[in-house]
Amino acid sequence: MHVRPRLLIASAVLAALSAVLTACTGHPDTPAPTRSSGAPPSGPASPTATGSGTPAVSSPAPAPTATSTPTSSATPAKTQTASAAPAPATRLSLTAAAAGGRLNLVRGGPAQEFTVTVRNGNSRAYGHLLIAFQMEPLTGEPGDLPGPASPYVLERRDPATGTWRAVDLRMATDAKPAHLYEGGAPLARDAVRTERYRLRATATGPSGSSPLMVYALDTDATEAAPLDSGRPGYFSLPHTTRRIL
Repeated sequence: MHVRPRLLIASAVLAALSAVLTACTGHPDTPAPTRSSGAPPSGPASPTATGSGTPAVSSPAPAPTATSTPTSSATPAKTQTASAAPAPATRLSLTAAAAGGRLNLVRGGPAQEFTVTVRNGNSRAYGHLLIAFQMEPLTGEPGDLPGPASPYVLERRDPATGTWRAVDLRMATDAKPAHLYEGGAPLARDAVRTERYRLRATATGPSGSSPLMVYALDTDATEAAPLDSGRPGYFSLPHTTRRIL
């Protein structure tokens, strides 16, 4: 008997059937040979598999967070020390005041008091400041009697003793320069000085109206000094002298 050839034929038939089944089902009994890494796959690339079997989806990169700039309220404010503005320059002023705002005199009658106030500014101090008086001569009226060269008596009250002392009253129509005067008292910056005076008309002399001119004179001024620097203060006090009726 020839048994072996039949076994060989049967084995060949089984091998052929196995090959056909493998081709149909796609599940070979043995793992498929690994594809070489150097050759790219023939089909389209498949997504990379994750551990859960779900394709990984690339998420967009997070937007950069804007760093907020600290507001001015968080930063301590810088204290700016404003420099003090200089005080405005002020100058000397002079005023004279009498009862009723004027001097009303009668020939041979009583004297009338008035005050003179000097207010210095902050521009400068004075070493010798003199208060001087001047009046233009009266033209006179009909019936006036001839009088002395100075038909008025001007006096100043001494604050230390309370006595009245004679003061010069210049009768003229021109101005006497400050450097020709002498005397005066110091006056500091921003100082204020008030003095009392009185004026009396003698029994004889002309009558009429003429203002009493009051000057503050800087007797330290030189001959070449401007008029304003030698005469820093001025005031005109109205005045009338009449005869006894």
